[in-house]
Amino acid sequence: MREAARVVLREPVLLAGFPGLGYVGKITVTYMARQLKAKRLAELYSPYFPYHVITTRGGGIRLPRAQFRYYQNGNPNGSDLVFCTSDSQAQSLEGQFEVVEKILCYARGLGVKSVISVGGFSSRGGGGESEPKAVCLATGRRILDMLVSAGAEPSPLGNPIVGLAGVTSGMAKLMGLEAACILGETIGHLPDPGSAKRVVTVLQRLLGVSLDLEPLDKEILKAMSVFKRMEEVQKEMESLTKGSLEREARKMTYIS
Repeated sequence: MREAARVVLREPVLLAGFPGLGYVGKITVTYMARQLKAKRLAELYSPYFPYHVITTRGGGIRLPRAQFRYYQNGNPNGSDLVFCTSDSQAQSLEGQFEVVEKILCYARGLGVKSVISVGGFSSRGGGGESEPKAVCLATGRRILDMLVSAGAEPSPLGNPIVGLAGVTSGMAKLMGLEAACILGETIGHLPDPGSAKRVVTVLQRLLGVSLDLEPLDKEILKAMSVFKRMEEVQKEMESLTKGSLEREARKMTYIS
């Protein structure tokens, strides 16, 4: 762990989002941190992240990491926020738990008592023109009711939450922290700003912060054009495949 600053925070809440389905967690947390002009706090490096370096501006390099930023809420009734995101998921089962433990231990040292992790859940309906769903689950009734009041739906029974988003909630509970997980509906194979916007909308209500969503709207329009083009390409491929099969069928002769 490398600290960039030491701060005293007021009832801080940890908001954690990592690369995963539709990049919903990563987009959500990164966007909120940027909109709130959150400041650098610390960086976590781990051998469980991928064994490569990342090119930075100007030809520099750095190792993959998890990064913490903080936001001190000007509203005396609101909590300060600690944002955590990473370049990648941990690359092994052991790594998932090891990285999450380091994140939560550091957050607890900052005074964090509540943890909200963000991710995506797979749905064939995601990425379309209808508004994606946001579902939630929590370790206690209080925070679950708050998420539902903010616009999320309770997760169906037995819904597994894999990766860092799920492990963060589970580990937080074992460590005596209040925890919740909110998931945005997505088809999953492309970055999904529409799903991230749905989650951001819930979180800003929950946390009492005001964010400009216009930049996300622009990204949503770009993503929709990509989805539509992919659908067109898929239909073209299906048409070509069907035509090829029909031509082959006409060429075939049968000898009895």
